Amino acid sequence: MQKRIALSVPILGYTLPEHVAFAKEAEQLGYTDAWSFEVDGQDCFTPLAVMALSTNMRLGTAIANVYSRGPATLAQSAASIGELAPGRFEFGIGSGSQPIIEMWNNGRFIKPATRVKEMVQFLRPALAGERVVFKGETFQVDGFRLSQPPPSVPRIHVAALREGMLTVAGEVGDGAIINWLSAEDVKKSVAVVREAAAKAGRDPAEIEITARLMVNIDPPGPEAELMRKRHINAYLQVPVYKSFHQWLGRSETLRGMWESWDAGDRRGAIANTPDEVVDDLIVHGTAEQRNEHVQRYLDAGVDTAFLSWFTFETDPLKRRELIHKAMVEMAPRK
Repeated sequence: MQKRIALSVPILGYTLPEHVAFAKEAEQLGYTDAWSFEVDGQDCFTPLAVMALSTNMRLGTAIANVYSRGPATLAQSAASIGELAPGRFEFGIGSGSQPIIEMWNNGRFIKPATRVKEMVQFLRPALAGERVVFKGETFQVDGFRLSQPPPSVPRIHVAALREGMLTVAGEVGDGAIINWLSAEDVKKSVAVVREAAAKAGRDPAEIEITARLMVNIDPPGPEAELMRKRHINAYLQVPVYKSFHQWLGRSETLRGMWESWDAGDRRGAIANTPDEVVDDLIVHGTAEQRNEHVQRYLDAGVDTAFLSWFTFETDPLKRRELIHKAMVEMAPRK
């Protein structure tokens, strides 16, 4: 399977109209894809619409949430991007996390693996233009049909952390999207996906592995080191990510960090975040070091690596300069 280096969009500090010139330059530099994410900023579909009309890149969502949108709404959104980018849209879906679903969207984060699997089972016929009657454990759809299905049915990727969701990706997904793990961790995750695919009678080699890589582009120094540890805590204190890293085998390594946080000692949590964990989970350093780190992910089994550049620089102009510089430095074709 082709190895791909992709953009993660939306790009920090750039307005959506400004993404047009950025994306065109990125495509010329050899970036093959643009994969979108959503947390508390722009949605995951609109940036891809911009990319669809300004480049010939492959486009993907990483991810569209299966709780914050209903089944029919998800199908409609995917169909729209599929029409703008026929044959080059990859539809990544996932469950998100408790804070996003329960605290921000007034939903219930229950049976995430079942919800995602059932959504794949609904979306395949729906995106093919079929009339769908679906009765599952987590939702039901009675008689929905897209009036304007996309010219070609997009492949569906499943975002996965632990074994249950990785198994779903292998059983029903065209790809698995992984996140917040080391290059060495990739091997464990990929093995679960491939094994599940084989047990389901599918070709394991056909399941694409896509990874969102967190890339810090700040110059080396104590301040950047501190901020990276804060960034780690912002994610790994969330229950789904905490459980994920316990499954990966970091219970003892991160025990001090988690215990300090649970006790309300934020400074202690930062102090107890091991340097080696930061170095494993966040790509940083010189351009050469960053590129070597990305290559380790590709060598470990990632097919598509999309680079999520971030900086702690507060000046908007300097922040944009750092991101543009990183795009050039880490380009597949320089």
